[in-house]
Amino acid sequence: MVLIGIISQALLYFCFALLVGSFLLYIVPSIYRPDINVPKGALMLALGGIAILSFIPVFQVILHLYQDIGLARTFQSVIFTFEIGKSWVFTYIIANILFIFVVWFDYRKNSLYSYIGIILTFILILALGWSSHASSYVQIKGFFSHTTHFTAVSLWVGILMVVSWFSNDKSNWHKFLKWFTPVALLCFGITIVTGLVLMSFVMEFKDYTNSWMIPYGQALLIKHLLIIPLLLFASFNSLFIRKKLNNVTNFNPIPWLRIESIVILFIFSATAALGQQSPPHESTLTNEGVSKLFLIFYQGQFTTEMKVDFVLNWTSISFFMFSVLFLVLIVLSFIKKAPARIAFLMALLFVVCGYLSLILSIK
Repeated sequence: MVLIGIISQALLYFCFALLVGSFLLYIVPSIYRPDINVPKGALMLALGGIAILSFIPVFQVILHLYQDIGLARTFQSVIFTFEIGKSWVFTYIIANILFIFVVWFDYRKNSLYSYIGIILTFILILALGWSSHASSYVQIKGFFSHTTHFTAVSLWVGILMVVSWFSNDKSNWHKFLKWFTPVALLCFGITIVTGLVLMSFVMEFKDYTNSWMIPYGQALLIKHLLIIPLLLFASFNSLFIRKKLNNVTNFNPIPWLRIESIVILFIFSATAALGQQSPPHESTLTNEGVSKLFLIFYQGQFTTEMKVDFVLNWTSISFFMFSVLFLVLIVLSFIKKAPARIAFLMALLFVVCGYLSLILSIK
């Protein structure tokens, strides 16, 4: 059930990003973006996904509680008295309204329809923030932080995803990058700040490394490692593509944007995994609760009282050097015009080596 939860939440984030990116880009005048074509079927599928996938956490709560009072009464109680249930009912209604709207009105031909679409999508994001873990910890601050964080991510990723997978040509890239670069930088800055705020709800920053011993901390570590190559790709795609377009007549930026969007999907998966695990302040470190992944690679003797400390050794240093090498190879693959998939492979190898370097240095 945990795996189903991770997959469903990652797909849910993807659906939101597709909606936000599509409606927003159709608001932008066509001279300031590449020509795009997002089929109605894609948005209809995304809205159906939101309606169904957002029910998975509700279903998990029902499965956890139904043995006490029965399935029917538990379903009724969760739907109408739990915040997560009431939020899903609201989400389901708005998603259906937007679904009908997409069927009846062509957002591709009239920007007014796109404005309505983006407003309804933002209402769906508010509903997601209402039922978030952060909102349950600190209601107002948690709701605001989660909503701001998710909106910034959906805006940045959605635009990137739609342009990289639904653009028809390479026209207007200079004009597009001129406004998208500051938007992406702003969204990334907001994401970092609100991400730290959300992180503070579940752990003290001094306990960050100690959290690596539990599944939540492992997912958080992998997510943070993935952000490093993402920054490289974002730098290439925001700052250096313009130079490439000027100097290389046949340069196609789309494969590089697609690789960046795929890395973000990995980050979505890691974020979804966080939502399926108990955070540090709710976890008691036991032999059963420790991360199995951590135990596979940790070289010392695990005890429930241990604290994470680091001691350099030749193995961890070697993996660290390999991780730096793979970052350098990402840069070189861009400079030398290597296929974008090579850079993606280097990014994955960086994450693996960076992870091993850190875990194998724990004493």
